[in-house]
Amino acid sequence: MTNLTTDQLRQLNMYSIYVDSSERNLFTLKMLLDSQKTEDILNVVQAVSGSPNRTVAASYFMRRFGMFTAMQFYNLAAYDEVWDGNNEQLHFGAKEEYGKLAVSTFASAKDWRYVEDAERRDVIKRILQDECGAVIRQIRTVTSISPLTLWENIFGFLLWQYHVLLANPGTSVEARADLNILKDDTLWEGIAPRSLFATYLKGCEPSALLNTEVRTTCCFSKDVPGLMQCGFCPLK
Repeated sequence: MTNLTTDQLRQLNMYSIYVDSSERNLFTLKMLLDSQKTEDILNVVQAVSGSPNRTVAASYFMRRFGMFTAMQFYNLAAYDEVWDGNNEQLHFGAKEEYGKLAVSTFASAKDWRYVEDAERRDVIKRILQDECGAVIRQIRTVTSISPLTLWENIFGFLLWQYHVLLANPGTSVEARADLNILKDDTLWEGIAPRSLFATYLKGCEPSALLNTEVRTTCCFSKDVPGLMQCGFCPLK
C-alpha cells in the first residue's frame, strides 16, 4: 500500500480529489464509460453543476477530470507515483466547495503506486489513452462538443503543474523528462496524429504561457453558475 504524504493529500484536496468515501456518490469511471449510462451521467453532472446544457456539462466534467489528470503527473514527477486503480474504484461525488455543490473525485489512497523508471513512458501512455482519451471519446458519443475543447481542459491544468514542477530543483529533472515524453509525437500514436500537448505549448515553455490566451477553444466555464471565464480563454 502506498502511504500518501501530507503534501500529496494537500495537493489532491486542492484539486478536488479526496481519498475518503463520498457521502453523495454519483457514479464511477466505469459507469461513465458504459454506453448505456453516459447520457444519464452527463445529465446528473448538468444538474449538480447547474450547467445550462449537456455541452457545457461535458466541458465542466472534463475540467474536473483534468484536475485529476494533472495530479497524476504531479505525483509522477514529485513522488514517482500514479493512481493505478480500476475504473470501478474511481468515484465521482457531489461535494460542497466554496458554498456550491461540485462534482469531485474520490480515489482511494491504496490505489496509488510506485512507478519504475523503465515503465514511465508506458504509464504516461496509459493515462492519456485509457483514461483521458477513453473519457473524451465516450463523452462525445452523447454530445457534439469538440475533442480539442476537452483536451485543452486537461492541458490548462498540466500547464500550471509543469510551470511549478520545472521551477522546483527537487522535481525539475523528472518533470522535464515527463514533459519531453508528452511532447513526443510517437507517444500519441493511436490517440492523435501528433502530440496535442506539444501543439498546445506552441514551442514555448509552460511558464511563458501563463496568463496568455493559449487556448484555441472556449471551455464554457463562464456559462457555469458560480464560475468565471478562465484565464486562457481565446474569447477575451
